[in-house]
Amino acid sequence: MDKASKAAAAPASPDQETWKNTTLAGSLKKMPTRQEQFTTLSGLPIKELYSAEDVKHIDVPSQIGFPGEYPYTRGVHPTMYRARPWTIRQVAGFGTAEDTNGRYKYLLAHGETGLSTDFDLPTLLGYDSDHRIAVPEIGKIGVAVDTVDDVRLLMKDIPLDEVSTSYTINASAFVLIGMYEVVCKEQNVPDNKITGTCQNDILKEYTAQNEYIYPPAPAVRLVVDTMEYAAKTMPRYNPISVSGYHIREAGSNAVQELAFTLAGAHCYVTEAVKRGLSADFVAPRVSFFWDIHNDFFEEICKLRAARRLWGRMMRDWVGAKDPRSWTMRAHSQTAGVSLTAQQPDNNIARTAVQALAAILGGTQSLHTNSKDEAFQIPSEGAIKIAVRTQQILMLENRVADVVDPLGGSYYVESLTTRLEEEAEALIKQVLDRGGMVQSIEDGFIQRQIADASADYQRALEKHTEYIVGMNIHVEPAGELPFEAFTLDPGLGERQINRTRGIRRSRAQNEHASALKEIEAAARGNTNTMPAVVRAIKAQATVGEICDVLRGVFGEYRAPLVY
Repeated sequence: MDKASKAAAAPASPDQETWKNTTLAGSLKKMPTRQEQFTTLSGLPIKELYSAEDVKHIDVPSQIGFPGEYPYTRGVHPTMYRARPWTIRQVAGFGTAEDTNGRYKYLLAHGETGLSTDFDLPTLLGYDSDHRIAVPEIGKIGVAVDTVDDVRLLMKDIPLDEVSTSYTINASAFVLIGMYEVVCKEQNVPDNKITGTCQNDILKEYTAQNEYIYPPAPAVRLVVDTMEYAAKTMPRYNPISVSGYHIREAGSNAVQELAFTLAGAHCYVTEAVKRGLSADFVAPRVSFFWDIHNDFFEEICKLRAARRLWGRMMRDWVGAKDPRSWTMRAHSQTAGVSLTAQQPDNNIARTAVQALAAILGGTQSLHTNSKDEAFQIPSEGAIKIAVRTQQILMLENRVADVVDPLGGSYYVESLTTRLEEEAEALIKQVLDRGGMVQSIEDGFIQRQIADASADYQRALEKHTEYIVGMNIHVEPAGELPFEAFTLDPGLGERQINRTRGIRRSRAQNEHASALKEIEAAARGNTNTMPAVVRAIKAQATVGEICDVLRGVFGEYRAPLVY
């Protein structure tokens, strides 16, 4: 019998409805499901089975395609991790520049391949360490930086032409970008070899993290200044990493994280275009930072949907012509908000599963949280486990050997499309309201995130969502299974003395002239960055530079959301 005859003689496969009415119905009579309705963590319904029927509306060539080609659903590189593994980029930052430099070297010695830096609260808010409101916070949640001397010490003995560095800073990011450029050039790194990323995503500060200085409109102007400046002076440097991470950590769901992040990135690029810049001049250097939460498949699909939607936004909405402008390059971090103080060893397992989701979703770099981060700055032992988690996934489990191994899965493709559609609808709602700045100023986005956060909290309290060790499988509190991390009590005094010494010894006339140039640029239409870099070289402090702009732009006061 030939193949055609065999196929004709074979019994027809029952369709999904027949299966539901016979096989499934019979099973449910004997063994009902454990709950009436299943949803993703974002509340999207999950069917009991996905089949070809669920993806028949998806056009494979135009919506899925191949890795390294538009719409980049399957990855931004054709070979993904077969050619080059993702970058292991653990965040560091505490105390003084010397302290964090030591942590850098520890991480590099244990296999980290890219650096990432947190800054302390005074630096984030544009205050010097000796400001009266800064002193209690020096070096606590990140490294203290007041002058370019601190950045020199921070990057001491780090070959900046070989190791890329990420800075997690926003309101005062324009100063740190300038400082990083100055230090790279002091190391004789050519312009086209300066690599790295600065978060510099001010819009999400107003909606999630609340570490802002200026009102949204002038703050966005400063971001565009850095985009224009870096594209000209450091063409391989990413001056912005648009951050969904903090939006998710503030309580949003995956759809909101997608929508508000991509809407923010769209705002930055379109503001650059309004200035007269080509989208293809700035967009290729826009990168993204995503939170990888507990819903394994939703997080994988979120990254796939983000690539597809961003590519379409840049190509069709903005009109960018360069394929590099269409690619959504991602750094990911496992969900800090999912870490528990209760039974902290459980955090190792949580982090490993979240890291696997980021890899299967196609991230370009990854931070894995340490088990003790619910309590403190990670200890060396805990952060080494976090690095080893990535190395096990990279070297032992073969998950990096196939590009987009879940591509074509009925569930994955269906959920990817659903997330894309839901996020696109929310982005258009933001744009219809007047865009990101207007939606922030009237509190729309803040209310959306607060409502989602409250819904999740209620679900935990009602036990319709679970956190093992916190609201289920709870155990009596015992001794912490790790050594407490303590900061040097003398670090604040050392930092203040160093900064005051620089103020006394610098060339005062050049310093004063440079600050006046910043003010003139800010009051006019000139890019502020050349004047900022001049002031940095004249040993102006973070606080002094930010204060000049406080005098021009004022300070932001958030609207009352509820």
